[in-house]
Amino acid sequence: MVLIYSKLAAEEGAVTSLHWQRYRLIQRRRRKTANNMAAPAEHVETKSTETDTTEAPETSDSEPAGQDPDPDPDEDEDEPAEPKIRDTPGDIRLEAIANTVALHPSRDVLVCGDVDGDIYAYSYSCTEGENRELWSSGHHMKSCRQVRFSADGLKLYSVSRDKAVHLLDAERGHLVTRIRGAHAAPINSLLLVDENIVATGDDGGTLKVWDMRKGTDIMDLKQHEDYISDIAVDQAKRILLTTSGDGTMGVFNIKRRRFELLSEYQSGDLTSVALMKHGRKVVCGSSEGTIYIFNWNGFGATSDRFAIKAESVECIAPITDSIMCTASMDGYIRALNLLPNRVLGCIGQHVGEPVEELAKSWDTRFLVSSAHDQLIKFWDISGLPGTKVNEYRKRKKKDERMKSLSKKAHGDNNFFSGLVEETKEEEKEEEEEEEEDSDSD
Repeated sequence: MVLIYSKLAAEEGAVTSLHWQRYRLIQRRRRKTANNMAAPAEHVETKSTETDTTEAPETSDSEPAGQDPDPDPDEDEDEPAEPKIRDTPGDIRLEAIANTVALHPSRDVLVCGDVDGDIYAYSYSCTEGENRELWSSGHHMKSCRQVRFSADGLKLYSVSRDKAVHLLDAERGHLVTRIRGAHAAPINSLLLVDENIVATGDDGGTLKVWDMRKGTDIMDLKQHEDYISDIAVDQAKRILLTTSGDGTMGVFNIKRRRFELLSEYQSGDLTSVALMKHGRKVVCGSSEGTIYIFNWNGFGATSDRFAIKAESVECIAPITDSIMCTASMDGYIRALNLLPNRVLGCIGQHVGEPVEELAKSWDTRFLVSSAHDQLIKFWDISGLPGTKVNEYRKRKKKDERMKSLSKKAHGDNNFFSGLVEETKEEEKEEEEEEEEDSDSD
């Protein structure tokens, strides 16, 4: 029994040893399999770790979130800055003093003539830096004194101290027609009556009317004793009005081709003439700073006069039937109302420089001025036609300054350039004062 038991125990131990060896073999295989399967996963984890380490500097704590830490300088260069839009076009600087300026009847184009006899055409824009010279002409031998567009804007007429009348192609500036020796004296003023009839006045007081189809004059009359400063015509194209340095206004009938009459003499030169109030009133500027008012068909004597605090009234630009702008030797451009006669305020100025001429843009948005500072300036008058004038005069304050009607009325670098904002409050006070005056009356 003991022998049998020992044999069985030996066999059982052998079996146990065999099972143990198989168990260890199986475990080894499982580990090997597990290691083989785990190898790709470890490889992927290594890549992700490397990626994380390379991307980490891009999102460092030292830089704010949502911003590109290393912007590409080429991207900023490729994107152009937005153009600056101004309230008015920028000033145009010339090489010489401009005696005259005229604006195209339907486009943003102006033409000016200077003391050297040159004529320049420019396009203008409120976009910063977009004013462009279109062409220039040097056909006049002496100072160009007046330029005027035809009604369709295709032709340009000019007169000069060289006594010649020129007709130019307004698109390119090419000379089309020249009338040499049109006057015996230097020509000073020019008016287009219609597409074919042109009136000119010279320094000797002679008025001529030309038929440009033939290139000959149909009227040649000398009634003034001094230079003819300005010419105007009525809406019917029948009556010509002239102002002169002799202090009179002349009346000429184009249809009958004859002289009608001269007004009474005024103190100082009459420098400009314009029709107002639907043609029922004629206003004349003077070298004394007074505006003389005539009734239509009452040209012999003035019906009223309007003295403004100006050295002179060199030129007049009608804006509406009641509102006009005037320029003076003192450099100020004033807005005036006719009947009731009021100085509305200051549109702008050429500081300390005489203003030669004013012109209104085709859309009544801008007023353009030329002066002795060799600048063509633009002024915003878009709000001027809507100006309301109270018939009651407000109380004048001592040393009161003219009201500013534009942002640059008193100069870009002047302390009073921001006066426009203040005048709104002052207007309320003035209205209250006027109401008190009317109540007391």
